[in-house]
Amino acid sequence: MASAQAKWSVSSSEDEADVSLTSSKRPPIDKLERPKMKSEVSDSDETLVDEDETDPATASKTASGAIKEKDGKSGSAQTRGSRKRHRRADSQWSLCASDESDVEPPVTVGNSQQSREKQKEPKATRMDSVKRRHEDSFLHPPCEDVCGVLQRGAPFNFFLTRVEGIAGFFNSQALHLTDILSPLLGTLRQSAQFNYCFDVPWFVGQYPHEFRSLPVLLVHGEHRENNLRLVKQTSPFPHITLCQAKLDIAFGTHHTKMMLLLYEEGLRVVIHTANLISADWHQKTQGIWISPLFPRLQPDSKTSEGESPTGFKADLLAYLFAYHFSSVTAWATIIEEHDLSEARVFLVASVPGRHIGSSKHRWGHLHLRKILRECTGPVINPSTWPVVAQFSSIGSLGAESGKWLTGELLDSLSAIYISRHEALLERPHLHLVYPSVDNVRTSLEGYPAGGSFPYGQQTAQKQPWLRSYLHRWQADVSGRTRAMPHIKTYLRMRPDSSEIAWFMVTSANLSKAAWGALEKNGTQLMIRSYELGVLFVPRMFIAHGYGTYHTCTHLTLMETCGCLHDDVIHGTVHAADVVRMCRGNVPSPTIIFSLLPFAPPAIRPAIELVDTFDTFHYMCDIFGFLPLPSMAVFINMEMVYLCSLCI
Repeated sequence: MASAQAKWSVSSSEDEADVSLTSSKRPPIDKLERPKMKSEVSDSDETLVDEDETDPATASKTASGAIKEKDGKSGSAQTRGSRKRHRRADSQWSLCASDESDVEPPVTVGNSQQSREKQKEPKATRMDSVKRRHEDSFLHPPCEDVCGVLQRGAPFNFFLTRVEGIAGFFNSQALHLTDILSPLLGTLRQSAQFNYCFDVPWFVGQYPHEFRSLPVLLVHGEHRENNLRLVKQTSPFPHITLCQAKLDIAFGTHHTKMMLLLYEEGLRVVIHTANLISADWHQKTQGIWISPLFPRLQPDSKTSEGESPTGFKADLLAYLFAYHFSSVTAWATIIEEHDLSEARVFLVASVPGRHIGSSKHRWGHLHLRKILRECTGPVINPSTWPVVAQFSSIGSLGAESGKWLTGELLDSLSAIYISRHEALLERPHLHLVYPSVDNVRTSLEGYPAGGSFPYGQQTAQKQPWLRSYLHRWQADVSGRTRAMPHIKTYLRMRPDSSEIAWFMVTSANLSKAAWGALEKNGTQLMIRSYELGVLFVPRMFIAHGYGTYHTCTHLTLMETCGCLHDDVIHGTVHAADVVRMCRGNVPSPTIIFSLLPFAPPAIRPAIELVDTFDTFHYMCDIFGFLPLPSMAVFINMEMVYLCSLCI
């Protein structure tokens, strides 16, 4: 029989594609990225820095240590179909996508006459170069069936990004940035992009030609030199307005990844995990939630109208008002004018500050705890249902697990409704999913993919207890085992992995900076960074009458009578028909949710500890490249010791 509350079931497909580990070409060099350098972060226990992001503008400094294991010669790579780029004297590889890397070839003495004629021609300005890149960067034409993809993804509207280099079958329900911005989804009037890392000419080029001059608000957290660099990037695009988020607490970042898209037909909110740089949309696993098209309210409607059962509208408005900038609050006014009642997800946000009183439960992990206590459970033997956290960066968590991770954070992640007559529950097991060295070595990008998973050795040595919680990345179910995960997901599932109590996709990594840490005997929550995610709770979808979910493998279904009809299992009856036939028989059905982007630890085969620091150092990646100690900043070899022990 179904439990008294809704849960999700996980169905694993037998149609998993086996993608070969061999690849004929090295990934385009201008798609590589670097982690933050040591000098940019602190190594103290109080450092709660998200280190997973990269800066494309300075990535050219980071690849000098890669060599090709053949005749001892340094390797190089050419981007397919791109212009030939000449090596500068002060660097080996040019990873920067900016126009400054396009150096003219030297003119020989024998061609002096041609040289004089060339000098008479008008010189291309920097503006021309940037605009040329802008026009040429529309590399991914949008899917012609993007409306169908969104329709098949309802009601959850959770998608993965397209990955180049995997079987097309696994991309059939995936999206690229160009799909999200497609004119097929509406006539765009203006947009806002909240993010951490930007390649402005590239992401402008992802807009359709007819939308490329429309107003764009770009909300960021850059400061000092990086802010000046971003201002310089946006100077050729007068339609872009910059907004620098305030980061008053040291080591905080603006890590939120959100799009607000205003159409003539309505409003759409997109919350995702990818930076606005080419590499993040190429061969990495990323997550996207795309809202329904929210219609405009009637002119005489109150701004408080159009709220969803999850309080999505109020939470989104509170998040935007927390910036305290007129350019952002102008978007809050736009949201107030729209009907967001169709939103079935909860918004879980973090904003920098020391939050006290009632505001303490509005942000970070305490807000998640509040929602889970009110909207999930009860389940049978809840203490046996483990919590699974998957992320791309690890902060300083303390000398003992109970200091924060298995203390206050796990208390929030394991929160569940408990009646006054029930005893307090034991804390469940915690599984952490993080790529191992071998995951990175055999990935589609090779060792450069490690730049998205920085974890310093100094930090790792202070928390050796963490290794016992770690599990390797394995995503055969979505064809993305070799597409390194920049996605961040958190969930709670049944011990046999057959049901999910809740699921969350967010920008928040495993750090105090992202989720917050209690201070002053629990009376104050201190958060350093901006983060944003959406929480899926089954009862919100079931109460709304939804019972089917299309995935990249097959149509999944909702159990309504405690058992599944044979015809539905074999795909001969549409699941919605079963829902119509059985609706009302059981108040709390189970949803089969098979788009979990990775294999839950509980159902993985045992993996031996085969990686060590030494074997990693002398093993080539799939392109034949070796990392050198001088390349530590680029692929973060300091993370190797811990990652090599992941299970």
